[in-house]
Amino acid sequence: MSHKIALLSEHASPLATIGGIDAGGQNIAVAELALHLAKLGHQVDVFTRWYDASQPQVIEWQTGVRVIHIQAGPVASIPKEELMPHMDEFAQRMIHFFKQQTRPYSLVHAHFFMSGYVACQIKQQLEIPFVVTFHALGKVRKRYQADSDRFPEDRDAIEQCVIQQANATIALCPQDREDLIQLYQVTPAQITLIPNGFNHQQFYPVDKALARLLIGCETTEPILLQLGRLVPRKGVDNVVQSLATLHREYGIRARLLIVGGDSTQPDPTLTPEIGRLMELARQIGVEQWVTFTGSRNRDDLRYYYSAADVFVTTPWYEPFGITPLEAMACGTPVVGSAVGGIKHTVLDNETGFLVPPNQPKALAAKLAALLFNRKLRLLLGNQAVSHVQANYTWQRVAELTAVLYEQILAWALPTTYPSTLSPIATLKPAATSRTVAIKE
Repeated sequence: MSHKIALLSEHASPLATIGGIDAGGQNIAVAELALHLAKLGHQVDVFTRWYDASQPQVIEWQTGVRVIHIQAGPVASIPKEELMPHMDEFAQRMIHFFKQQTRPYSLVHAHFFMSGYVACQIKQQLEIPFVVTFHALGKVRKRYQADSDRFPEDRDAIEQCVIQQANATIALCPQDREDLIQLYQVTPAQITLIPNGFNHQQFYPVDKALARLLIGCETTEPILLQLGRLVPRKGVDNVVQSLATLHREYGIRARLLIVGGDSTQPDPTLTPEIGRLMELARQIGVEQWVTFTGSRNRDDLRYYYSAADVFVTTPWYEPFGITPLEAMACGTPVVGSAVGGIKHTVLDNETGFLVPPNQPKALAAKLAALLFNRKLRLLLGNQAVSHVQANYTWQRVAELTAVLYEQILAWALPTTYPSTLSPIATLKPAATSRTVAIKE
């Protein structure tokens, strides 16, 4: 059955350039899910915060998919950590938009906790059921980020309320499911495990020599690739340090390509992590072996994945991680941290290797094992392609998600609320004076 679906992604627009500080896996996931739900026959509207005045409010993006910009605060770029005070305005403008539609929305799918907060208000006022995918959990983030976590203190309480009011919660991987159960006391029956995926039309193996020619890196030396958002938690410094170990202890003159950033040219001003990594490479003597490319168009990324001998991703923690899937789809073995989604998507000794985070010597040892053995790289790369094609295409993800939607719509009943305000009403950000009327 065809439905009209609203995907909420307040800070992660499907139109954003990937690789910047606030543009990564969630942007990709929302975009791909919307496109593939539309291919299944659903009408999909993606709601995101309006941050660029040059873009119209409503964009007919792809067949069956619109991107709708909702004004919440100034029409300007704002770090996601500072968006919570604008979420009541976001909710009310969305509700107003919903009421103007001739065809009502069947279901809301919220992405991230702030979108979940908005979805609660939509459900309370319009009785539209919703699903939530958190993409990252506040309690897990605090465990690793500690004082550097700049999200509001009430994030945990908001997440708890969103979980209570959601018709279903999607976990991206078994670790995500375990965290929801252990840290948020979510009933296992309320959780549906649906991973992110990769686009098989964009990511597939390309001849290595051709790929290196196309990216302008025709070296015969081994290439390590790090690709994605450039922020400290991604642990790229760990990769730079392991490169020095490869050179000094294993005699392997490998090159490291670092793809990502907020501009197409590497700019330490726009992407501070680039400056920090450049300085680290200089200090440990591998500056000439590390190349920063800046961001790249997604249609060009398969050439970078295919040009590399090994893809490396060693974050401190990772709620899921889409880039390892893309690398494996291109036939490149992955060495990744045994954290979050990576420890489930990368099959240790089958499609790559898993290593502890923040241990450059352990990382270097696994990289050396692959770089010394071409047959092993080919074997793991071939197995990687088969693995992701069987389990992680966006088509499969969309189909699983659509089944969940149908289950919810088959069982969803008009929601009733207590005579007092729901807990969500007590969680208004201190920085705003707006009050949302919650239907009783």
